[in-house]
Amino acid sequence: MNSIMEEILSWVKALAIALIIVLVVRQFLVTPSIVQGKSMEPNLHDGDRIILSKISKVNRFDEIAFRAPDADENYVKRVIGMPGDTIEMKDDTLYINGKAYEEPYLDSFKNQLEDGELLTNNFTLEEITGESVVPSGYYFVLGDNRFISKDSRVFGFISEESIIGDVKMRIWPLQNFGIPK
Repeated sequence: MNSIMEEILSWVKALAIALIIVLVVRQFLVTPSIVQGKSMEPNLHDGDRIILSKISKVNRFDEIAFRAPDADENYVKRVIGMPGDTIEMKDDTLYINGKAYEEPYLDSFKNQLEDGELLTNNFTLEEITGESVVPSGYYFVLGDNRFISKDSRVFGFISEESIIGDVKMRIWPLQNFGIPK
């Protein structure tokens, strides 16, 4: 009878240690999430399961998850503007601090446009936010599916504190397993 209790106690200890490790990793290092909606298509799709890094430094063009400033949910969008940046969209070309940037993750949508049709309407940061530069501690984000994305063009800047994590990997569906573009 003693050996049975010792075996049970051994299993309980092992499970408790494993649970503590999982909770610590999830709280401080990485966490799973689910993409909701079509605003990040064609790169991330509704229902995709992703892994977020909570310790990565946020860089321009990273896909991040954050607490929505206008709803009780989380959004996944692409970081376009970093603190101190000026942003302008003109004739479907993104300008950051006056320099034109390619957005290859939008190519599949741009290839479907009619002549003269824009994927992203023209704007300046000041026109849509009232600010000439992205404030310190904030980011300007856009969804890849610019026709339908509810992003910084609608709700303004997102705070650094609202960021949950940087998208590092798609784990579901299996045929799309890997690092998103």
